[in-house]
Amino acid sequence: MSVNQQTHTGPPYGQPQPGYQGYQQPAYGGQPLPGVPHAQYGAYNGPVPGYQQPVPPQGYFPSLGFPSKGSPVSLNSDTSLAPNFIGSVRAPSTSGTSLSSGHLGYSPFGQGDVQNGIPASTAPMQRPPTSQPFLPGSAPVPVSQTSTFQQYGPPPASVQQLSNHMAGMTIGSTSTSAPPPAGLGYGAPRPPTMPGPPLPGQTAAGPPTSQPNHVSSPPPPPSTLSGPHPGPPMSGLHGPPPPTHPPQPGYQMQQNGSFGQVRGPQPNYGGAYPGTPNYGSQPGPPPPPKRLDPDSIPSPQLNELPPQQKPRHRIDPDAIPSPIQVIEDDRSNRGSEPFVTGVRGQVPPLVTTNFLVKDQGNASPRYIRCTSYNIPCTSDMAKQSQVPLAAVIKPLATLPPDETLPYLVDHGESGPVRCNRCKAYMCPFMQFIEGGRRFQCCFCSCVTEVPPHYFQHLDHTGKRVDFYDRPELSLGSYEFLATVDYCKNNKFPSPPAFIFMIDVSYNAVKSGLVRLICEELKSLLDYLPREGNMEESAIRVGFVTYNKVLHFYNVKSSLAQPQMMVVSDVADMFVPLLDGFLVNVNESRTVIVSLLDQIPEMFADTRETETVFGPVIQAGLEALKAAECAGKLFIFHTSLPIAEAPGKLKNRDDKKLINTDKEKTLFQPQTSFYNNLAKDCVAQGCCVDLFLFPNQYLDVATLGIVTYQTGGSIYKYAYFQLETDQDRFLNDLRRDVQKEVGFDAVMRVRTSTGIRATDFFGAFYMSNTTDVEMAGLDCDKTITVEFKHDDKLSEDSGALLQCALLYTSCAGQRRLRIHNLSLNCCTQLADLYRNCETDTLINFLAKYAYRGVLNSPVKTVRDALINQCAQILACYRKNCASPSSAGQLILPECMKLLPVYLNCVLKSDVLQPGPEVTTDDRAYIRQLVTSMDVAETNVFFYPRLLPLTKADVDSDSLPAAIRNSEERLSKGDIYLLENGLNIFVWVGVNVQQGLIQNLFGVSSFSQISSTLNTLPVLENPFSKKVRSIVDMLQVQRSRYMKLIIVKQEDKLEMLFKHFLVEDKSLTGGASYVDFLCHMHKEIRQLLS
Repeated sequence: MSVNQQTHTGPPYGQPQPGYQGYQQPAYGGQPLPGVPHAQYGAYNGPVPGYQQPVPPQGYFPSLGFPSKGSPVSLNSDTSLAPNFIGSVRAPSTSGTSLSSGHLGYSPFGQGDVQNGIPASTAPMQRPPTSQPFLPGSAPVPVSQTSTFQQYGPPPASVQQLSNHMAGMTIGSTSTSAPPPAGLGYGAPRPPTMPGPPLPGQTAAGPPTSQPNHVSSPPPPPSTLSGPHPGPPMSGLHGPPPPTHPPQPGYQMQQNGSFGQVRGPQPNYGGAYPGTPNYGSQPGPPPPPKRLDPDSIPSPQLNELPPQQKPRHRIDPDAIPSPIQVIEDDRSNRGSEPFVTGVRGQVPPLVTTNFLVKDQGNASPRYIRCTSYNIPCTSDMAKQSQVPLAAVIKPLATLPPDETLPYLVDHGESGPVRCNRCKAYMCPFMQFIEGGRRFQCCFCSCVTEVPPHYFQHLDHTGKRVDFYDRPELSLGSYEFLATVDYCKNNKFPSPPAFIFMIDVSYNAVKSGLVRLICEELKSLLDYLPREGNMEESAIRVGFVTYNKVLHFYNVKSSLAQPQMMVVSDVADMFVPLLDGFLVNVNESRTVIVSLLDQIPEMFADTRETETVFGPVIQAGLEALKAAECAGKLFIFHTSLPIAEAPGKLKNRDDKKLINTDKEKTLFQPQTSFYNNLAKDCVAQGCCVDLFLFPNQYLDVATLGIVTYQTGGSIYKYAYFQLETDQDRFLNDLRRDVQKEVGFDAVMRVRTSTGIRATDFFGAFYMSNTTDVEMAGLDCDKTITVEFKHDDKLSEDSGALLQCALLYTSCAGQRRLRIHNLSLNCCTQLADLYRNCETDTLINFLAKYAYRGVLNSPVKTVRDALINQCAQILACYRKNCASPSSAGQLILPECMKLLPVYLNCVLKSDVLQPGPEVTTDDRAYIRQLVTSMDVAETNVFFYPRLLPLTKADVDSDSLPAAIRNSEERLSKGDIYLLENGLNIFVWVGVNVQQGLIQNLFGVSSFSQISSTLNTLPVLENPFSKKVRSIVDMLQVQRSRYMKLIIVKQEDKLEMLFKHFLVEDKSLTGGASYVDFLCHMHKEIRQLLS
């Protein structure tokens, strides 16, 4: 994640920069700063050895070409361009220093002006109306740099030299001397301790500010902070960042234009690319290439220049591919028509587009999305392109109300019709022959007899005449009712059970958590999932509380009061009662309500701070075994289980391991106990959902193993406080209890001859190489499958996938859900690159990388990601793009966002943590992302940023999103940023008083409370509109997002900027512009 805040943390102008001499940066107490990578990309982080870096020449700056629609985006870093397209052309600095383009971002002078010691003119500067200026009230003071950090060498006179010039650009920043901003993490800073009895070895407490699940509020800054704080600008540094003006008459600077032209449209692609609305003028025809001596270009002295012509060396962010533009284009082009799945190998609309799906023989993209819909015919071609062939499958996905759920087909006792050899299920691609008496399998070509009861005549085209009456012949997705042969031990399953297991140690009781859970369960038990038309849920429930020992409760309907049974021998777990532990809610309602009233009172005066964890899962597992049913454990847990018991853990958190070869141990479980327990849980169909409320290190990497391998979900609320976190926790709990879930599930993916499933990612267990086993699978979970060639494919027959999921429904019915998808196959690389889906590709690459950190150093994983993407793009450049200068970066149309999205993955907290991101946060995110669907990873890695002040209060639509960069923000506006786990509302310092009154109900900016976690309900159009936007976003996400109010220049702003992913991040992550240059360099190295 990125924040372009390089400039916030450093001494004012004119002082030396303490961070650059020895690379070891001081942090809070002068200790080395943990987790700040020094050289992110090797030699890319500073001057290239052996390559002199003189003062930048007069009149040179690298510019970018302009994407033309359909033709791959071409970023021309060395074409000669008409000056009016270049944007503002500035003279280079004469002071002997030049900032790297990442450092340039957000100084009070806007886009990359360098001002070493010269105060800016106070003349107002205009800005194009389409992008809001981010005014200097909060703009940090730029850092003057020592001359070792120079960026541009002399202008390249040849292609080879241009790559040298790119090598000199810095990416990956070295951290400067001020302390890191606290709390960009998901956990939180250590709060002051809570009043109450002191606990041995533990500080329990709530912090002053509310903690997001996934980010934490920073503590108040220590008084020893060095470097200017975001505050009023220093005198003489006023004025918004200047826009990209055309150069003044009489001062035309020309780029060294000796290499190649602006690329024209390519064959097989559409016409001109309309570009983002604020691109400004289109490039005209380039002037004939001239060889220019840069020194001969007249360059007025700095102090003679008008203010908008101060030196500028940077690529215009508006000239590089914009995620917002791509999303908008797809919405307008593909949002209005339904997506009909009848045709093989169609690429669906993007996940960000609202569209209707009509199933006509292929599964909906809501169930399956592929990285490419046209796959190479041979393994050699697949290896050459390096494009991973993968499918992200969400077998129980929720459909919108206007789409039909899969039909349930009942073939009676004979069960579904299948191929004799490969056991594939009947589907639209099976070929009936011999008048309908036999069928040929589309997966393995084996011929199978049609069972007599299933026989039907064929029409003149060879189709069965009952084709449209049978879902399995005409639809891509459908369900079969399974026969007893598909059940465990050859008997039909009982309905599943839910067991609620509540930690009643001191922390849980004192924070009010125990009382909150008990109150909520009284009403929540009426909303257990049930089959469509059933009167009541078939799910039975049971209750356990625990600290160092376990308490089981008999809530049999015939009892007047619940009975408690204590098991203190946690080393040998057993369930002390069978009859009366799992009950029907309606029958035992009065006893259950009585129990839930008594639990908070019973433990109100507890002094027990230690907890067990392993025996709790064992107890739930034993209860389900005894009842001979599958089910789910809902465990509410607060602390590291240090009490003597199986599965006891020690605190092994060690920040010193970050960026070492041992870092991977932080992601691995510290004992094999939980792996073995998970295996037993999966065998019984016991799924574990974990709600964590830590005040300190909890070892999510170990505790989460059982949840992860049983197909469960983890929710984490660091420093839980009732008043701020209750809504989020209760919403998550309600959604978790009510959502559709299948139990005791097994999934297998079959493919047609030529490819096979070789690798799987997600929350599940595998005991062999083909079957994905899950104790539970809910409607939010995805399983990602990678395919490899084992033979040649043919363009004629294409490739087929069939995903078959066997599961028990919440009513205890055994079912098979089948999803089929047909893909095209190609012999030309261009066809592969034309049919890729970047969002799915990023989803796969992120999961692949996040699994990689378990076994490899993080740096190795990051380098492998960059290298693979460079190879994908280099292969396109070499084999599919029309010939052009090596100085141009050419991206395939459907992959033009690969660099920006990949950079977001590289900067994420798992792969590049800031010093304040806890080990638990990283383990938590790693597990979350592994089961995310494509829509969730899309917004998680590139958050959605909406200008609320631009919202139309009279319409239902959302305001148009803007790009994730600080320079897109205006001090006079209010913005909303969401990433699927948090919603930030950022308020600029100059927002009109009326808007503040309408939204927050206070009269001035200073009165807005940063601790608000909901927007006040006010009766005015603006308040209603903003609240409806928040509600709309909450409904779209699988977790309830925490609302965080961020005032400009407030301490929480650091946290917000962490999510402005196009900017340079404090943890050393590159800005989008820098990373694009880095990718260009990598591609050129591969091509040369």
